Amino acid sequence: MIQDIGRSRFHNPYRPDAQPSEESRILFYRGREILVKRTDDEIAFLTYGTLRKAFPHLHEQATFLFSIDGTDYFFFRESEFGCAAPSAAGRCEPDDLPKLFSGFTWERIELMRTVGPKEAAFAGVTGMQLYGWYKSRRFCPACGRRMVHSKKERMMYCESCGQMEYPKICPAVIVAVTDGDRLLLTKYAGRANRNYALIAGFAEIGETIEETVEREVMEEVGLKVKNIRYYKSQPWSFTDTLLMGFFCEVDGESRISLDETELSVGKWCTREEIPDNDGVSLTREMMAVFKTGKEPLTDC
Repeated sequence: MIQDIGRSRFHNPYRPDAQPSEESRILFYRGREILVKRTDDEIAFLTYGTLRKAFPHLHEQATFLFSIDGTDYFFFRESEFGCAAPSAAGRCEPDDLPKLFSGFTWERIELMRTVGPKEAAFAGVTGMQLYGWYKSRRFCPACGRRMVHSKKERMMYCESCGQMEYPKICPAVIVAVTDGDRLLLTKYAGRANRNYALIAGFAEIGETIEETVEREVMEEVGLKVKNIRYYKSQPWSFTDTLLMGFFCEVDGESRISLDETELSVGKWCTREEIPDNDGVSLTREMMAVFKTGKEPLTDC
């Protein structure tokens, strides 16, 4: 899965006073695009040393994100970078960066699902999650005053009213519904991605995660389930989500009643009919686990 980065180690303790070294990686985002240097199926990010050669006036403006194997990752919020790195036009805009650094291009963040090295892809998408959170927490949602950084933890707070805002993490479930040697596969309605998927959905206020499993299956395909078994979890930064995977069995009638506003396809497939894939998502792994007959029979 995308967070499986081999022997590399991801470290996310908050270090508000960290300063970039020459070899630190700098992540730049433009909406849902990321600035990378792409060579075949591998990517690289700008180093702070390379950035300083173009903008020698940069100082104490980078926001620390996390580290992987001792390499620190930072990003510049647009306003800070523009002020700290004046160009000939008086300001450096995101569109200027590929012109200034040979070989670098803006790429859709979904590219991180298919490129390597694994640690770089994971860093790219995880950094985007924090970038989006910082960008949307510049002002207090309660009183509208400007938010400031906490010096103790990764949190933004309002000095006026005391509102505290932590990184956005949304709990959600991925559900593999089984009926003997059959697995329920679905396709989302109105999406460009036409691959098969599993039942999925976000937890609602006031319900347990097991109740989320039962509700989502009933809402999307009209089935009752039993023997709900936890499989594993996955951080999915593309949607600010913490996914929790479950296997369960259909309880009683197996006839599907499809919610066509959510799904375009819902069908039972035997193990042999499940398509092969090498994706990086929890959904893909759970489908592969069932296809090979290795699904958990009790809680993992």
